Amino acid sequence: PGALAGTIGLYSEMADGIEASFAHGSRDGWDATLSAGARLGAGQVAIDGRYSRGDGFVPVTAGQRGAVDRAAPYEQGGLGVRLRFDAGADSRVEASLRGFSDRRDRGVDFTTSRIDGVDASLRFVHDPAGATQWLALAYVQQRDFDSGFASVAADRNSVAPALFQRVPATGLGGRVELRPAIGDANPLRVGVDWRRTVGRTEEDYFFTGLVPGRHRVAGGSSDTLGTFAEWTSGDPHEAFLWTVSGRLDRWWLAAGYRHEYNFGGPPISDASFAARQGWEGSGRIGLRWTANGFSLRAAGYRGWRLPTLNELYRPFRVGADATAANELLKPERLWGGEVGADWQGGGTKLSATLFANRLSNAIANVTLATGPGNFPGVGFVAAGATYSQRQNLDAIDSKGVEVSAEQAIGPAVLRATWAYTDARVDASGAAAALDGRRPAQIARHGASLWLRDNGGGPFGGFATLRYIGAQNEDDLGLQRLGDALTLDAGLSWRLSGAIGIEARGENLFDEPVPAAISSSGIVERATPRTLWIGTRINF
Repeated sequence: PGALAGTIGLYSEMADGIEASFAHGSRDGWDATLSAGARLGAGQVAIDGRYSRGDGFVPVTAGQRGAVDRAAPYEQGGLGVRLRFDAGADSRVEASLRGFSDRRDRGVDFTTSRIDGVDASLRFVHDPAGATQWLALAYVQQRDFDSGFASVAADRNSVAPALFQRVPATGLGGRVELRPAIGDANPLRVGVDWRRTVGRTEEDYFFTGLVPGRHRVAGGSSDTLGTFAEWTSGDPHEAFLWTVSGRLDRWWLAAGYRHEYNFGGPPISDASFAARQGWEGSGRIGLRWTANGFSLRAAGYRGWRLPTLNELYRPFRVGADATAANELLKPERLWGGEVGADWQGGGTKLSATLFANRLSNAIANVTLATGPGNFPGVGFVAAGATYSQRQNLDAIDSKGVEVSAEQAIGPAVLRATWAYTDARVDASGAAAALDGRRPAQIARHGASLWLRDNGGGPFGGFATLRYIGAQNEDDLGLQRLGDALTLDAGLSWRLSGAIGIEARGENLFDEPVPAAISSSGIVERATPRTLWIGTRINF
């Protein structure tokens, strides 16, 4: 809530020069970044990279650990290159190529995960001042995800493999946008865009020792073709501003599939799921009035979301708990509105927003049974573990308020925020037990207090106090994650115009922030106290 136009435009400037940072932290953590850019003929070239690793921490809380629990190490990195060349006085060509890799596990054997990805894009922009502007964009995204899942004994003193999963996926897309000149401005945007996603899951499960006995392959593809338009009135600094936008999408889900067979044996199932298609519309109207530093704003909007291939075809496990996919899921549809006010005077800023939303056909993991037993789409579920399926709820209704205040105090800025969200499930049928409950993983209260220097001297620092309220981990509210208060802080010293040193700490209270809880009550914690010291170089 709070955005006026409903569309966020991200514009990244290409690096000019070199910027690097290096830091060493708790549990032998290392973090390094590098970006560099330079002129290249009639254009620019920029590269950026990042690498981090660490020994990790034991995810399971101290009082519940057993012999199988250990620290969960991680290693990740990425490298990207961007090129931009002028193509005439008012045109340019931009190309980007980026790859990344991530390796980690969940702190027990047989739970290693790997994510590799490559993104590439090519864009042509023609944007003469005071004349018609247009752009054309094409992109491709490639992902490959591997993950292992383990069965841990109740006393956590033994572990065995339960499932190995590989999920390759490819995304393709393009967009053409036109901004005609109207007077001396370009207030109207019209265009078309298209996105295609193809993916599948390949799973080995029913292990005997270290040898899997069964294999499953499931997947499909989706396409969305849409046309859109947006009109924004006048200069954003005028007293009255309005914006209206809308789009119409045609979507397709190609025939999906799920095949299962025993290694060395006959097929167990050979399911095909019918192709589907449909139309969806979305839009937004926003208004803002400003006078003497005071603003009033309001917006109404309608949006939608097509179920992902993961939700439609890919089952998954979290520990011993298993969740099946659902090829019959319908698109989610959102209706919402908000009103707000802002005031700014001197070094003070105040803001408040009231919002209300209704998400129809909300997709959620609905608990259907408890193991032990064999369940469709996931296989064997151990005793005490839950079997769930992704399903469309009738709706999730939410309303609330967001408040923020900011004050300049000498060489520093103090900012406070508070958010309250009252969300309730509207459910019937197989999900009737959820009717009137709070949705999983939505806290009622959240707040922060933030203090930072204004960057005016060689010394700097920040401190951020965050509060997150209690929330349910599961749909039935049987597993509850407690609230948490964390403190992050840091100090920096710029030794010269090019070199600085910094020290920072995360979760300085070492608050045992709960991140997840299983059906058997095993609690996993978020990052414990972590200290970093490093240097930053700019030239």
